[in-house]
Amino acid sequence: MKPTSPRAARRLAQKGKKSAPLTVGDLAGRVAKAKVKGVDTTLEHRAKRILTSYLKTAQTYGLPVKDVITEMASGQTAWRLGSAVRDEILKTPPDAVRNAACTQGCAFCCILSGGEGGVITRFEAEQLHTAAVPLAGAPDGRDWHPQACPALDPETRSCRAYEARPMICRSFLSTDATACERNAAGGEEQGAGLLGSHLDYLVVHALCRQALKGITQVHTYSMAATAAAAVAGKDAESGLADARHKPSALEIACRDGANAAATRPGSSAKP
Repeated sequence: MKPTSPRAARRLAQKGKKSAPLTVGDLAGRVAKAKVKGVDTTLEHRAKRILTSYLKTAQTYGLPVKDVITEMASGQTAWRLGSAVRDEILKTPPDAVRNAACTQGCAFCCILSGGEGGVITRFEAEQLHTAAVPLAGAPDGRDWHPQACPALDPETRSCRAYEARPMICRSFLSTDATACERNAAGGEEQGAGLLGSHLDYLVVHALCRQALKGITQVHTYSMAATAAAAVAGKDAESGLADARHKPSALEIACRDGANAAATRPGSSAKP
């Protein structure tokens, strides 16, 4: 038998690697190499540590790699990790949290300038759609203000999908309710913003997208369009298809959040 040349041996080894089943450890390696545009290395490394810790835990408990991929792609991973960071922040609340002026019925933060409402993941979009579908045909937030979130009750100005509200809603706070009202009318008042954990959530999801390239797609959605589709009676498949963003939306959200965090400590994005 003719001996195998070193070059042929390398090709065979590479072929064997390609055919080997993907592991959670492989996903961690992909995360380590991932890059997020518009985000400085400090923020990127922080998000990588958070996501890598999650993957190590998944590996320790022997979670099937297909389940880990599904959670990363849907945004459930970003949701869980962003929520964990938020909970840690709230254990020792910063001044912005302790002095928050937010009350039920204020709702000026629910006026979605530009009709977008922010970037949400598929995991959040599915939950929001499910919660808002029973509202189909009833008056919605737009009967109070044309750019209000459709999930809002126009009479009480309270959220009718509160338990399913996306991370952006859970992260927003203000120390000046009158500033929120002026900003909803097009102003640029100080006093409102997002908890820093929201930026971690966004960057983690962006890292998931980069790590899963060539494996599966990772989409984001418009919160306003998702809620509007639900109250219009659209099914989840067609409603989410209409609300799906272009890939650049997540990159822009990360970049804008990082820029805002650099100029407004304790807040990751301008409302």
